[in-house]
Amino acid sequence: MTPFDIGILSLLAMGGLAICGLYIPIALILCSFVGVWAIKGNALLAAKMLGLAANDAISSYFFGVVPVFVLMGFLVSESGMGRDAFDVANAMFKRIKGGLGVGTIAANTIFAAITGISIASAAVFTKIAVPELRRHGYETRFSVGLVAGSSVLGMLIPPSLLLILYGLLTEQSIGDLFLAGLGPGLVLAVLFGLGTILMAIYSPGFVGRNLGDTGETYSGTELLNKGLPIVVLISLVLGGIYAGFFTPVEAGAIGTAGAFLIGILKRRLSLSALWRVLVETGMITAAICFLLIAAQMYSRMLAFSGVPAGFGAYVASADLTILGILLLYCLVVILLGMILDSGSIMLILVPLMLPVVTALNVDLVWFGIITVIAVEIGLLTPPFGISVYVIKASLDDPEIALKDIFIGAAPFALMMVVCLALVILFPPLATGLLGR
Repeated sequence: MTPFDIGILSLLAMGGLAICGLYIPIALILCSFVGVWAIKGNALLAAKMLGLAANDAISSYFFGVVPVFVLMGFLVSESGMGRDAFDVANAMFKRIKGGLGVGTIAANTIFAAITGISIASAAVFTKIAVPELRRHGYETRFSVGLVAGSSVLGMLIPPSLLLILYGLLTEQSIGDLFLAGLGPGLVLAVLFGLGTILMAIYSPGFVGRNLGDTGETYSGTELLNKGLPIVVLISLVLGGIYAGFFTPVEAGAIGTAGAFLIGILKRRLSLSALWRVLVETGMITAAICFLLIAAQMYSRMLAFSGVPAGFGAYVASADLTILGILLLYCLVVILLGMILDSGSIMLILVPLMLPVVTALNVDLVWFGIITVIAVEIGLLTPPFGISVYVIKASLDDPEIALKDIFIGAAPFALMMVVCLALVILFPPLATGLLGR
């Protein structure tokens, strides 16, 4: 049996284990170890090689960007900035037809720019926005679907944990990825907003027939008190990265300090809340470490097997255009999104596709944005859509079924497909700010 055959069998075995429910990183590590053992014929050599891969995966200074941004996201969530962003956004859009929905999208966009964790957005806005939307005449399915759809903005608008993961997997500049994600993220937010307004006008049966004003008014001073800390934090983190004052790791650390200070000044960070934030940060960071270690092992097994090189040669002989390859790739990503979580999809497909797109001189930053948008669509597709499950877990109403959330999120998944098509057809949407 050739190394290529062993690599293919390892991929098939990994897919079977994933479908059977085995935790993806464990499946990756197990199949990588067995694959290298079969290729080299030496279990000790395979163990040593995978041990080196584990060390290489998380020894880089740039890995420090993960815990600092995760910690900042949790501090922002705990300090109540999600509620503040919601109040400010709704004050701006309440006079528009469907304005409360647009305000929810705007608030999620703001929240995404200071957290980068879509799960946090889904959990926060399920508690904040869904009761308000329903109270003001919005249909239940649309209310939960709107929150599910807009929560995925946290995966695209910087800072984004998925972009950080992609940068670590492909050794691309995280600062460049953040800058490239800004344009498509805003385009997606605008598509969501316009889609909400059009649905409110032309499909009132789905959105809600008697949409009322929020009835809440805030003085200029109150809005300033709510909005100024958010603006300062976004400017500090993203402005520092884009202006070249900070590296992404330094910006995350400064943003964490800023979020902590804001939480203290607002008197919203108790000792118990701070302990909870630190524990959750440690758990997520450890999980991401495990993911990256598994991905590094998997990449090395693939390199030994020659599967990526063989796949690249097959693509070249098939005479597919870059557009054709990208469309096929996005289709596979979206289909995998129906059964796997976003991180697992990236761990499996990015190492496999990286040699192929590199050989075709594809801009890896642009490819990363395409990957993240396609993965985001999977966050809303049944049966696994993780954002949908987070919203279901956060709801207090047992009468709202998973089916209702998936149906409500369907229009937003279609808008994401439109955004994906725009980024593929017009690369400057992602790379224009980089001068490429």
